[in-house]
Amino acid sequence: MNWLYNNEEITDISQFPPNTFGFVYEVSTPKGKKYIGKKVLYHNKKTKLKKSELAEQSGRGRRALHKIVSKESDWKKYYGSNKHLKNQITEGEVTLESLGKQIIEIGFNKKHLTYLETKYLFQLEVLEKPDEYYNDNILGKFFTKDLDI
Repeated sequence: MNWLYNNEEITDISQFPPNTFGFVYEVSTPKGKKYIGKKVLYHNKKTKLKKSELAEQSGRGRRALHKIVSKESDWKKYYGSNKHLKNQITEGEVTLESLGKQIIEIGFNKKHLTYLETKYLFQLEVLEKPDEYYNDNILGKFFTKDLDI
């Protein structure tokens, strides 16, 4: 199943608005249980410069030994990081094809994306509805187990 955004199927990174950093999403199982999360579109990786690239450097000062390479993430196949949901998929209780994958909102930088995810997690009261949501914490600070429900 591909991602849906504004009722449109997203199959390629070029379909996102310019300057998109990532998105907040909702994954749902056939039984209706959901997971809210965020996903970035690109990962930056530090790699060593090749000998030819090192030789091209001239001038004074310290030579760069590394460069940052931007690589597209696995956003197309991604379905979340929740351990319980992953276990259900591994054990065959839920299939990848049966998951609903909905993009809720686009984020344009790291802080914006984290803000949006946190906003939706609180608005949807995911910690107060453990029967509806897989999410059991927000920002690693607020936990379902700490609430008197």
